[in-house]
Amino acid sequence: MRGNTMAGAGFVLMWSSGFVGATLGTATAPAATLLMWRFLAATLLIGGWWWLTRRHRLTARQIGAHAGIGLLAQGGFLVGVVYSAELGVPAGIAALVAALQPIVAAALGGPLLGERSTSVQWIGLVVGLAGVALVVGGDLTGGTAPPLAYALPFGAMLSLVVATFAERRTRAELPLGDSLMVQCATSAVLFTAIALATGTVAPPVNGTFWFAVAWVVVLSTFGGYGCYWLVAQRSGVTRVSTLLYLTPPTTMLLAWLMFGQGLTMFGLLGLVVCLGAVLLVLRRPRSVPRRVSAPREMMAACSSPTSSPRPPTSPRPGRARPRSPSSPSC
Repeated sequence: MRGNTMAGAGFVLMWSSGFVGATLGTATAPAATLLMWRFLAATLLIGGWWWLTRRHRLTARQIGAHAGIGLLAQGGFLVGVVYSAELGVPAGIAALVAALQPIVAAALGGPLLGERSTSVQWIGLVVGLAGVALVVGGDLTGGTAPPLAYALPFGAMLSLVVATFAERRTRAELPLGDSLMVQCATSAVLFTAIALATGTVAPPVNGTFWFAVAWVVVLSTFGGYGCYWLVAQRSGVTRVSTLLYLTPPTTMLLAWLMFGQGLTMFGLLGLVVCLGAVLLVLRRPRSVPRRVSAPREMMAACSSPTSSPRPPTSPRPGRARPRSPSSPSC
């Protein structure tokens, strides 16, 4: 239980740290450059670890399955988030769309994985969405993006949902480190192709960019995605998706600490609402004590009209009275 709590807290913090890394990195380079070098560095590190500690060979089926998960969870999700921001979609709208993921996951979790949500959990999911709206309310206007750009956050959210369901179905096939290595390598190929197509391969020669790369590799990639898959494996799709309600308020606090961005009363209120909603969804239902019933044979002996003890018979002279098995006491 304590391990699940630590993994969930680590996920929220690490996932929210991606905003800090993206802000630092895109201040000196295009987003495609940051994403390309992020996954190249991540693949080099985790690939070297895998090469030194590999215990078994990866099959073509395993590589194909987790390459597809990587394209959805990392490629599709980050492309939708990053390029919607570059096209002018307000950050608040993107965050609010991303906050639909717990509701979508809960709606699909029952028929696909048997993870059915209770009425109390559904109330918590709706309250959590309202809490996110309070946090990002100040960023819901002012966008200059074309209408089609607003489909990108929806695509990013759905991409992560599909990847999460797919990973749940293949979770027993590979250890977490192996699957993350395949996913990072796939994303490195994707974002390298995008950088080559846009002519943004060359990184800037300054320390801020490489500090941002190290930040997003260690915290966002290994920490964020690693904790995300770990919580999904241990607790299920609905529970890990519910924790996403805490990422907008956590990002708000990190932006205040790192960049001096102001805090608002609505934002702090939204933080409290999101926290309450997550606790409501994740709380475990009370276990109803099960009544210990007597064995069926005992109940039958007590209720049967023929269960009354027979009158004792006088033993024959010179013979010991036979010992009868003790009857269950009613």
